[in-house]
Amino acid sequence: MSFMDLTRELGRTDAGRPVAGRQVAEPGHGHGHGHGHSVPGQLLTDDQVSSAVGTLAMLAEPTRLRLLWALREGELGVTALAEAAGTTPTAASQHLSKLRISGLVDQRAEGRARLYRLRGAHLRRLLDEVVAHTDHNLRGIPPDA
Repeated sequence: MSFMDLTRELGRTDAGRPVAGRQVAEPGHGHGHGHGHSVPGQLLTDDQVSSAVGTLAMLAEPTRLRLLWALREGELGVTALAEAAGTTPTAASQHLSKLRISGLVDQRAEGRARLYRLRGAHLRRLLDEVVAHTDHNLRGIPPDA
């Protein structure tokens, strides 16, 4: 299953019907970066919603979130990642494969070892914001503090 197939499936309701969406923003238009960023006030496209849902679904699993959090510090191998996530190397490898297919991590070979790293600064910032938001909620800190 490709990442787009996965995100399409994740963007469906339990009844298997597509989630309603409106297309206003065009990919490649936005903040002037040419990366398809949305302009405030514009609605998200169906593709943006589908992709975002897929990304958030990848983060919504505890082991994957722990693996991604560990990768914020830099490139790591499966054994170190498994230890950081409190799981076995086999389970870590399966999660890392899903994260790689979804485009959230990159993998490279160094001899027989496979090393993983986050794919882009956007993901690092997203992880930081998710954890900061969670910390605020857990501590009862107002959102803008």
